[in-house]
Amino acid sequence: MQHRPAKRGSLGFLVGLCVVAISAGLGIQAASAQDASATAVTSAKPQSTNPKGMYYVDFRARTAASYGHAFVWFGRAGQRQIEVAGLHPATESVIPYIVGHVLPVLAETGKSYGDLDEEYLTASYRVYMDEAQAKEVFAYIKHLQATSPVWNAATWNCVAFIQAIASHMGLRVPGNHLLYPEEWVNRLRELNGGRRYMASQPVAQAPTPRAPAVATRKPAAPARQIVEAAPRT
Repeated sequence: MQHRPAKRGSLGFLVGLCVVAISAGLGIQAASAQDASATAVTSAKPQSTNPKGMYYVDFRARTAASYGHAFVWFGRAGQRQIEVAGLHPATESVIPYIVGHVLPVLAETGKSYGDLDEEYLTASYRVYMDEAQAKEVFAYIKHLQATSPVWNAATWNCVAFIQAIASHMGLRVPGNHLLYPEEWVNRLRELNGGRRYMASQPVAQAPTPRAPAVATRKPAAPARQIVEAAPRT
């Protein structure tokens, strides 16, 4: 069953399922204490004020069949080639997605249907960096992809996945991975004062969720798959 991106507001019956799951005890403490210190954002010191020739990580949110999806683009500015990383159930069927609101299900961490379509984009926050920073950050993204075999709506979802990337880059993060993807990306931009360049020194912040440790291997990626994010509470 193929689930294509949809306009916001089309939560459908999956919202009810999520409410049941979270009310059963899967809710996670939201609102990190770091939000209160958002005004102390460390300003970045870029080597250049011209992004051309630099590298970037673009935190993005798009519409989907229910809550939406959060993912990142990363690569070199000025080049057409784009790499995509995002956590989602490894299937075209809606059944594992439903089960994933209660139990972890097998996941994939690459491009999904709609990730390259600007038509479905709801929020974007791009941060530039130099080559040395990019080498380290991109290696972390690929490591995170390789060590995220499962997806769960309440504990390790698409928002938690990109939140780990933002935290690793030294960005201040909202601290609540149960926000809608669009809201989370916009909040990320606000917390960091909309700065466009990665700081040379990371800022202190609360720990982010980590992928559950399970002894399983990811299946081969299907041609297309649904990608959903966890709801806010």
